[in-house]
Amino acid sequence: MLNEYEREQIRRAYYLEKKSIYRIAKEIGYSHQAIEKAIFDPLPKTYHLSRPKPAPIFGPYQPRVEALLQQNEQMPRKQRYTAHKIFEILRTEGYQGSESHLRRYLAHRKQQAHHVQEVFLPLEFEPGQDAQVDWGEAIVLLGGQRQKVQFFLMRLCYSRRAFAMAFPSQAQECFLYAHMLAFKHCGGVPRRISYDNLGTAVKIEPTRKRGRPRHEVEAFVRFRSYYLFESHFCTPGLSGAHEKGGVEQGIGYTRRQFMVPLPDATSFADLNRQLLVRALQEDDRHVAREQQTIGEAWEQERDHLLPLPSSDYECCEMTTVRVTPYSQATFQTNRYSLPVDRACKTVTLKAYPFTIEIWDGADLLASHPRCYEREQDVFDPHHYLPLLLKKPGAFDFAKPIKQWKADWPESYHQMLQVLRETWPGGQGIQEFVRVLMLHQRYPAELVERAIEQALAYGCVHLDGVTSCLTREREAADRPATPEAQATNAVERALRPDLAAIGNQPVDLSRYEQLLKLSW
Repeated sequence: MLNEYEREQIRRAYYLEKKSIYRIAKEIGYSHQAIEKAIFDPLPKTYHLSRPKPAPIFGPYQPRVEALLQQNEQMPRKQRYTAHKIFEILRTEGYQGSESHLRRYLAHRKQQAHHVQEVFLPLEFEPGQDAQVDWGEAIVLLGGQRQKVQFFLMRLCYSRRAFAMAFPSQAQECFLYAHMLAFKHCGGVPRRISYDNLGTAVKIEPTRKRGRPRHEVEAFVRFRSYYLFESHFCTPGLSGAHEKGGVEQGIGYTRRQFMVPLPDATSFADLNRQLLVRALQEDDRHVAREQQTIGEAWEQERDHLLPLPSSDYECCEMTTVRVTPYSQATFQTNRYSLPVDRACKTVTLKAYPFTIEIWDGADLLASHPRCYEREQDVFDPHHYLPLLLKKPGAFDFAKPIKQWKADWPESYHQMLQVLRETWPGGQGIQEFVRVLMLHQRYPAELVERAIEQALAYGCVHLDGVTSCLTREREAADRPATPEAQATNAVERALRPDLAAIGNQPVDLSRYEQLLKLSW
């Protein structure tokens, strides 16, 4: 096979020295075909494998890779297995090969999808100066059900420390609340934050002219004024990756590394706890071309951030609403109950990302988990108990009580049945309502144990439950010291005849008779 020096010699002899192919072949000793190929086809052909090379290390894992790629077809588009994630899975299963070989294999499968790559400018940031914020979407398992969530991401540009938090929506109170927690996570406030043209922060006038005017939302301006950072918004119509590429990549990275496979959480609080744990683990990660970890860079950056205010900003939507005749306050088509004995014409409703608070001036009337569905009734059954004392006939039909009944322990149903049989005509229901009102002063677990004891002792009424409740609280509030425990052990050993004192069952038969006579 001709090398490049021989090829050059042949071409010079033919084109410059005007020698014939026959003479060149005789002088150099190659065939006429080789000489003609060097003269008329000067560029060497690219070498192609006639058959794939054997892969003794990767080959046994190729079916596993194909299976994971097939699973990708059933996964959300932005939460699929990446090459690095597949490599991590294979490594846990015994794969000893390199990640680069896996990447070449995956790239070979995508040869049909050629596209022109966009070019970006490399950027460099100073400590504490800049951060970037954006929203992303992801699918999670929440309470066993697939649900789409919106997740907020703030990323410090120097250290690359990030904070992620999931919400049911991108409402403004969620947007501000996530900022507040992100500042705490970062240990301070970055001096400038870059955004897309988010509706929760800025409004763009609908016009076709260039340089469309933007007006920042007043609530966002108040929040920014409180924390004293500057805001920068990307140019409308230009890809955000040009001006805040770090967080654009961070959204995809967070989705692929934090949420693959799909997170399985019991609630948003549990989901956000998982995201925070995963974000803290990133402090040990080395970013490519950086000598220090994210956590080490953040330690340097933290001193350059603006200090946090002495108190948190109240991140809520506040509105004044009229109370309905059913003692409910309406917010975004959902109705939230408040105590019937504190009902007033108008109240102040504060909508936080996960809770709803109802206020009468400086008095908190009610607090509920926030509902993001539509046209739902959110009840606290305790709010309606005073009204049921006056209207016991409505007990079996009251919607808040019917919802509450589904979670009652069996002892509650037993007590209600006994009271109905003992005092018919509504008096038994009124007595049971008074027992339920104990939930307003005592923990549910304590009330449940007191009801079970009252049933066991045969004192099925309010005074009996209250007596058992008092004994339960006294026992819980009176921890025995080691000295007292030792003394009691000695006394029990010396006087076994006193062991039953204080533990004998209470005979309330006479009191029960007196109580029935009083009715």
